[in-house]
Amino acid sequence: MKRSEQRVLTTHTGSLPRPRELLLPLHARDSGESYNAESLERQISEAIKNVVRRQAEYGIDVVDDGEHGRASFATYANTRIGGLERVKYPPKHISRPTRDSLEFPAVYEEMRKMFGARRALTGRPEDAVSLVCTGPIKYIGHDQVKADIEHLKAATAGVDVEEAFITAISPTNLEMYFENQYYNSEEEYLFALADAMREEYKAIVDSGFLLQVDDPRLITHYNRIPELTLEENRKFMELRVEVLNHSLKGIPEDRVRFHTCYSINVAPRVHDLELKHYVDLMLKVRARAYSIEAANPRHEHEWRIWEEVKLPDEKILIPGVVSHCVYLVEHPELVADRIEKFASVVGRERVIAGTDCGFASARAGDEVHPDVAWAKLKSLVEGARIATSRLWPS
Repeated sequence: MKRSEQRVLTTHTGSLPRPRELLLPLHARDSGESYNAESLERQISEAIKNVVRRQAEYGIDVVDDGEHGRASFATYANTRIGGLERVKYPPKHISRPTRDSLEFPAVYEEMRKMFGARRALTGRPEDAVSLVCTGPIKYIGHDQVKADIEHLKAATAGVDVEEAFITAISPTNLEMYFENQYYNSEEEYLFALADAMREEYKAIVDSGFLLQVDDPRLITHYNRIPELTLEENRKFMELRVEVLNHSLKGIPEDRVRFHTCYSINVAPRVHDLELKHYVDLMLKVRARAYSIEAANPRHEHEWRIWEEVKLPDEKILIPGVVSHCVYLVEHPELVADRIEKFASVVGRERVIAGTDCGFASARAGDEVHPDVAWAKLKSLVEGARIATSRLWPS
């Protein structure tokens, strides 16, 4: 994995605004519904070529496929894991009140209604279907991850970028999405999921691409379970870090990026788990780089934690320097300031400028308008160039 040896490198979290014509067939495929496979593969191939080329034109150094071959960073796994069964009731993880929804009930109720209206724009019914584990977990997505790899290889051929990565979901998130009705304990279930996902992780790394493991639940769980204490939450996290490391065993650390964030919740948030309460556990993940939220107003101040917490010498930080949760496009000078703050505490070579989270949501199309998302990436690149001129003065 490359470091910012001569200039500040740039990247992002993975998800970029998908072409709207892809949304319905992608959702159909990832939901096990009927779709035209041949037509969809052609659309995916063209979309990935376009999004890789656009990233390169904007000056993004470490690119990906924009997750244009997936309905979302999470639901893509629906058809890659065996041992699951569809049942007719809403997923339990989306029906629970959170600390923040209890704090701001009127706001969250209004958002719920707006979200329902946005979903209607995609033509998707409000189907109440969940996936539950009713048999032995196994990985069955070999052909799909092979397709992911082949699409990105074709798209990056001849394109001037430093590196490319492919995202993959963590066992921790699958545990939440797929209710366990088969294994005797949550630990047994988690390790079964880890063994399955290891096949996807290894395929990505063996292909020559970087692997990014997406694990928002690691730090959103605290908000989702209001009765949980900080101590209880740390125990929750300790087991999930152990499980993730199990799935990464034997995979070179220098080929792995770990991403955690506060999800796509663009809402009033006062109960996010603070970085100081989990940074030591995050650093135990067998990864070379850590992608974290650092630009939104709730977490921008947390760069100072790295004044007290030592980042291991070989590790890299990918702080978000533009955020998905505000429509304002960050000024390049602000982006440069954010980069320089991190460089001042961990060293310029160990900072890669990134985004807080992805720019495309799971169901409702785009979390921010595509024009805004790309404007933010442009500002990210311009800010990195400003920071480079200051950090590597001629």
